[in-house]
Amino acid sequence: MEQKKLAIIATKGTLDWAYPPLILASTAAALDYEVEIFFTFYGLQLLRKDVSGLKVSPLGNPGMPMKMPFGPKWFRGINWNIPNIIQANVPGFESLATTLMKKTIANNGVAKIEELRELCQEAEVRFTACQMTVELFDFDSEVDFIDGVEYAGAAKFFEFAGEADICLYI
Repeated sequence: MEQKKLAIIATKGTLDWAYPPLILASTAAALDYEVEIFFTFYGLQLLRKDVSGLKVSPLGNPGMPMKMPFGPKWFRGINWNIPNIIQANVPGFESLATTLMKKTIANNGVAKIEELRELCQEAEVRFTACQMTVELFDFDSEVDFIDGVEYAGAAKFFEFAGEADICLYI
């Protein structure tokens, strides 16, 4: 039986959008899929050596629950539906949302981005950075990104994606 393949295109570079491609890739690899993630445009942020600056942007994201990761159970259960006008005009709201998300992640025992990346690489998930985007944003592959990243164009990724059983755009 031929090994199944999963191709993922990661285009977003925020803390909350870092999780889907890495969780899906590591899960597929554990299920014996051959996996490649193609990081392009803002998705390149997920390959940076230092991802501590990744933020959550709740602005324009109506599906994002704003729950407190601390306090009594009744307080944690409140869905703080904060209107976009407030999110956009209150200084520091993005930093507050990021802090709360990091606390929620830690409280629930979810792995950090660095840990998920390492898990993926140990499971032989290929991390491919879009060479054109690396050049466009003037990144230095020797300085900016983690080890083990391949650099290629979209055409090279399409060779893999064209044979994949599952293709995801995240």
